Amino acid sequence: MEKEKILVMLPTTEEERQAFYRAAPDADVYCCLPEEATRDRIQWANVIFGSPAIDDVRGSQNLRWLQSNAAGPDGYLKPGVLPEGCQLTNASGSYGLAISEHMLGMLLMLLKKLHTYRDSQHRHEWKSQGSVKSIWGSTVLVLGMGDIGGEFARRCQALGAHVIGVRRQDTKKPDYVDELHLIGDLDTLLPRADVVAIAMPGTPETKGMFDDERLSRMKEGSIILNVGRGSIIDTAALTRALQSGHLSGAGLDVTDPEPLPDDCPLWDIPSALITPHVSGFFHLRETLTRILQLCVENLTRWENGQPLLNRMDPQTGYRSTENRNVRP
Repeated sequence: MEKEKILVMLPTTEEERQAFYRAAPDADVYCCLPEEATRDRIQWANVIFGSPAIDDVRGSQNLRWLQSNAAGPDGYLKPGVLPEGCQLTNASGSYGLAISEHMLGMLLMLLKKLHTYRDSQHRHEWKSQGSVKSIWGSTVLVLGMGDIGGEFARRCQALGAHVIGVRRQDTKKPDYVDELHLIGDLDTLLPRADVVAIAMPGTPETKGMFDDERLSRMKEGSIILNVGRGSIIDTAALTRALQSGHLSGAGLDVTDPEPLPDDCPLWDIPSALITPHVSGFFHLRETLTRILQLCVENLTRWENGQPLLNRMDPQTGYRSTENRNVRP
């Protein structure tokens, strides 16, 4: 019987590689860095851990399971990318720490006008930027209550905010939000929020969700954060909302398109704080550690014929509601 072929295209230490070998002792396990994984090697694999280029996956006759290292691997769900019957799992549960801290840093920077002080520093100006705001006593609306949104909600509540969570479904309220609503209530919630934080995946339903009309429903002087997908916010509409002063700030780790074109006016708006989709990935080593732990756990389940954690639902673009990777 031919050995199962497993490709691990993630940075690993020798100890971490040994964990993969132990989980699948009878398989042919090949470990390499992401940039070392050729198309031939990707097409060779029955199981892949990592996020190979979509064009390198397309047409595979061997792939039966792809464990992405991304929380939102929606590109693989497009028709014709994965072979029929191939399972797709994501890395949700691994990014909450890194991305929620990034969100909190962006929010504090905007509330305390630290970005404007940095600009003044570059101009050698010793000048007050005036009044600032606090997370304490504010209302924070979090869209998407998975690992990332949930961790951000915890941090905001701990700092004294009234936190409102929004989900697609499931009205069971976790203790780290003060209110929980379904997405249908969004338009009535927006006028209440001092901060709107988006941590949702890119799906047909979320594309263009924040257009001119919806941004106009937000409270005057409020802040919007987006770490989900850039397509959720209409870039031109956001530009207008910031230029007019209706919104006092935007913290964006994702944009539409990515990267932003050189002539995009968002670059030059002082109240826009932009990072180049770096809040996740492996910039925090703990994130990679959590991803590798999930990979090994799922490989063990795969070898034992057990249901995998974080299986993606191709119809919704979200994780299935069962067998989620949940961290305490």
